[in-house]
Amino acid sequence: MSQLNKRINLYGLTMIAVGSCIGAGIFTTPNVVAQPLNNHLLVLIIWIIGGLISLTGALTFAELGGMFPQSGGVYVFLKEAYGEITGFLYGWVILLAINTGSLAALGIALAEYLTFFFPMSPEIKTLVAVGVIAGLTLINVVGVQVSQSLANVFTGLKLLAIVGIVIVGVIYYDPAKVDFSLGLVTQEGQNIYTGLLIALIGVLWSYGGWHHASYVAGETINAQKTVPRAMMLGAVIVTLTYVLVNLAYMLLLPMDALVASEKVAGDAVAAVLSNGGQFVAIAIAISIFGTISIYTMSAPRIYFAMAKDGLFFQKMAEIHPRFRTPTNAMLIQALWAILLLLFWGTFADLITYVVFMDFLFMALGAYSVILFRRRMADRERPYKTWGYPIVPWIFIVIVVAFLINTLITRPSQAIAGILIAGVGVAVFSLFKKKDTAE
Repeated sequence: MSQLNKRINLYGLTMIAVGSCIGAGIFTTPNVVAQPLNNHLLVLIIWIIGGLISLTGALTFAELGGMFPQSGGVYVFLKEAYGEITGFLYGWVILLAINTGSLAALGIALAEYLTFFFPMSPEIKTLVAVGVIAGLTLINVVGVQVSQSLANVFTGLKLLAIVGIVIVGVIYYDPAKVDFSLGLVTQEGQNIYTGLLIALIGVLWSYGGWHHASYVAGETINAQKTVPRAMMLGAVIVTLTYVLVNLAYMLLLPMDALVASEKVAGDAVAAVLSNGGQFVAIAIAISIFGTISIYTMSAPRIYFAMAKDGLFFQKMAEIHPRFRTPTNAMLIQALWAILLLLFWGTFADLITYVVFMDFLFMALGAYSVILFRRRMADRERPYKTWGYPIVPWIFIVIVVAFLINTLITRPSQAIAGILIAGVGVAVFSLFKKKDTAE
């Protein structure tokens, strides 16, 4: 028997979508977003734009989730639209860089915040990060019901923590610290449009993850309806959360302090509460822990789907006889993330190239909706993209503009991602040759 158990409901899948987005980004990237803009109103606007991009993406991908309600999500959409090689390259980049790199970075970030309570040497911090990734992987191997429960609990806790930060911002708001006039004050020699697109890197990094709900469609109850709803609900909840918490940061910190702070959430709350640092450290630790749990569970379903299609190592297509989970795929992902962690230690410098590659495939995925409307006009669609074709094109045009700007302003990171995809083309050729020989 090679079927996954269908146990995830709408609430659980929505919490997976929300929890995949809300990790360390919203606590650590606001200063990166603020630096190229240097204006409260512009910063708030770019976070709203990021939310709208996510919502248009979720509305678009919801149609795909209803059409192809099986594990693998974006991999399946791309394979059906553009062929095996595109689907394979997406899974390849997810395994080699995007998801494993994020796991390694999140593990280190969690260990760093735990030093607020327990002083640790660099070696101990690395061991803690390794232990968390390995431990949560093993827990998620036990079953998707456990994964769903973890996502529900930790996503709920992180949302409560963010609500706390927002309440503090409203109560201790200092009008003297905030200027919402539209002064186009960007870095010297940089126009406002370039500044907004550069700021969008950190914004999209923080918003990325709502599509993780599609990865576990094969284990979702009534997936054709549940997956689209969960992605849309997730995008809306995350957008409201991010806009409100960034508004809270601005209510508590003047722009120069916001730009200079590498721990914006802690500095914002600590500015008005003596024990604010402890509160935020706990909130961030909870948030990161929950996101690691979701990432160790969701992405391996892509490798599992690839292996079932004969495009990856067959061992990854095996399901645990008792727990009915893709154990080998989960363990291999954890092993690679740990190796990256041991050899590189931190992935702060990889944010641009991870986002670049992720949204390159997101643009292709969004365009596949347009292709399927032409090729599969008679195909059943439990959900149709609202505002078609305008909504998909909004998402595609903004993402393409972002990709072009990133390629121009951050060429080394973008080219590094493209090179990894190039290696994937060679690996795909080897798998196809082996398949033909057999």
